[in-house]
Amino acid sequence: MREQVIAHKVGNRSGAANARRPGAASQRPLRRERDGEGERFGTRLRALVGYIPAFLKVALALVIGLLVFAGYRAAATASFFQVRRVEVQGTSRVSANEVQALVRRDVEKSGVWKADLAGVTAHLERLPWVRTAVVSRVLPDGLRVRISERVPLAVVRTVSGRFRWVDEDAVFLGEMLPTDQMPSFFLRGLNEEDGATTRSENRERVQKFVELQRDWDAAGLSERVSEVNLNDVHDVRAQLAGDNSQIEIRLGSQDQGTRLKKALEVLDGQRQAPHGGLISYIDISQGRRAIVGLVTGAHAAAMGEPESGAPAVAAAEAARTAGSKTKQERSGEVRSPEKKSERTAKSARRN
Repeated sequence: MREQVIAHKVGNRSGAANARRPGAASQRPLRRERDGEGERFGTRLRALVGYIPAFLKVALALVIGLLVFAGYRAAATASFFQVRRVEVQGTSRVSANEVQALVRRDVEKSGVWKADLAGVTAHLERLPWVRTAVVSRVLPDGLRVRISERVPLAVVRTVSGRFRWVDEDAVFLGEMLPTDQMPSFFLRGLNEEDGATTRSENRERVQKFVELQRDWDAAGLSERVSEVNLNDVHDVRAQLAGDNSQIEIRLGSQDQGTRLKKALEVLDGQRQAPHGGLISYIDISQGRRAIVGLVTGAHAAAMGEPESGAPAVAAAEAARTAGSKTKQERSGEVRSPEKKSERTAKSARRN
């Protein structure tokens, strides 16, 4: 018979743990003591605040707010936020140096943090070639400017004789440079005064100019035109180029491409006639009839469409009549009233 020997365990798990960590039993009271001290301090602080009158609490809050505001202003105007970098994007005709100088001048006193971005944008959009501008902060000391430029569409001959670009909004841009591409023809007749009504009318003129340029380029007629007068968009007039630069074509309010072609055909047929060098204008504003005006301005010839083949003899007769009248005046056949009165006075003295 076998004996069983049972070994008795001395202690327990917690006891073993305590045996391994001899300081564990003494740490818990210390933590409780510290927590108790923190609670007692908080209780004493709340009790102390409770004794402070309400008006002192309000005053204390105001003082703290003023200190925060003063700190904010000091931080905003500190050299830390002074503008040192101005990045300009999207410029071609606009001078990047000019944009940077304007931005630096506007934010010199305020700094980047307090810069009036809306005001800077408004100043930039007053530059001739700037359509839109977007200004953003790049903290701590930079600003970024993205420029969208205006697109030149036409060259306008101003009243003073200068040639300046305009865009689709009829905004006057810079002057045409020798390096710029020569336009098909120039625009004349823009109102140079400022005002909402004027700007609207000028936009209509520019739109009409673009339409004429597109149609005449496609028809191969632009090279014979020097400029188009759109002072009245319902009475379009084209001044011819080259040897015919003294001739104006009056086109009216519609079908300007077709009418210009017919007027040029009439002109080409009349240039070899005796009165060809006297032609001042061709009025085809009525569509089917072309009226040829001479330099004297006293006579005009009315003709049918070029394809009708009607002889244009009236203009030649007008030229001959004007020439014969001039010869008569030189020969003394036509006497002026002043000379007639002098003869009458002389005869009276003889009597």
